[in-house]
Amino acid sequence: MRPFAYAAPRTLGQAVEALADGGPGTRVLAGGTTLYDLMKLQIEKPRSVVDISRISELTRITTSGRELVFGAGARMADVAEDPVVRRDYPALSESLWRAASQQLRNMATVGGNLLQRTRCSYFRGGPAFPCNKREPGSGCSAIDGIDRHHALFGASDACIATYPGDWAIALLAFDATVDVVGPDGQRTIELADLHLEPGNTPEREHTLAADEIIVRIRVPKTAAGRGSTYHKIRDRESYAFALTAAAVGLTVSRRGRIEECRIALGGVATRPWRVPAAEQTLIGARLTEDTARRAGEVAFEGAKVGHHNGFRRELGIRTVTDALLIARTRATR
Repeated sequence: MRPFAYAAPRTLGQAVEALADGGPGTRVLAGGTTLYDLMKLQIEKPRSVVDISRISELTRITTSGRELVFGAGARMADVAEDPVVRRDYPALSESLWRAASQQLRNMATVGGNLLQRTRCSYFRGGPAFPCNKREPGSGCSAIDGIDRHHALFGASDACIATYPGDWAIALLAFDATVDVVGPDGQRTIELADLHLEPGNTPEREHTLAADEIIVRIRVPKTAAGRGSTYHKIRDRESYAFALTAAAVGLTVSRRGRIEECRIALGGVATRPWRVPAAEQTLIGARLTEDTARRAGEVAFEGAKVGHHNGFRRELGIRTVTDALLIARTRATR
């Protein structure tokens, strides 16, 4: 790890100033569970680090109004265990506690979690493996390499790395927004617009400016929260990254017909991936195993498989199917 300057502001205003004063390459430190790893691997080489963990207003969790509001510095563990979130939005809670061990959840923040970087082994493997995300223009080792965990959606000729997070998938399903602040003031970004597909610039992963900080995450309240789940399939049951995942929310009429349907996919795309066409197949229909399977098939239409990841298309269809059936049970109890 290389030497770096360090600042620990106590207010948002001080944090914005410290980020601007640090110059190019300055990084924000929240929980540190990703940044420290990348610094040790010499992937991140910040000249300055701005530690925002001491800013109390970033840790607030509010569930009483018309929306859920999570300060960017709130710990994953605290949000996952919040009684309102657990009861009324199980998909949000499950996406957090299925993402990491208790030790990591006690440190990692919900704002930092949104910006975690890919777990692509070529990205993390060092200079022996060309990687456009790590070194633009060097090439993508994964395209002709072992692509078992790589993206089925949103890839380009420059990068096929999968977005690794779970929390953002559930937030996307529930139309979350993100408030950010920088030298020019505060602005709000739709969660759907926060992450970027690689295109020709895979080193650009999100739409935040270099001098902006995530302040809070807001989630509109909806009845579909109660009928929701985050269903995650992985190589091992304990805290591995997703092979496939689905965040689903449903409302069901008294006659058993789907009134509202939300489906987002995790583990299979270069960014959080919503599938409105699959959602529409179920509106007004009865949810059966067959109609759930059909929605899964529509969700994975257009999936582009590589050398070793083709099995994840069928696995993904089954993941969506099972998630919908779990959500139906919750929506009708």
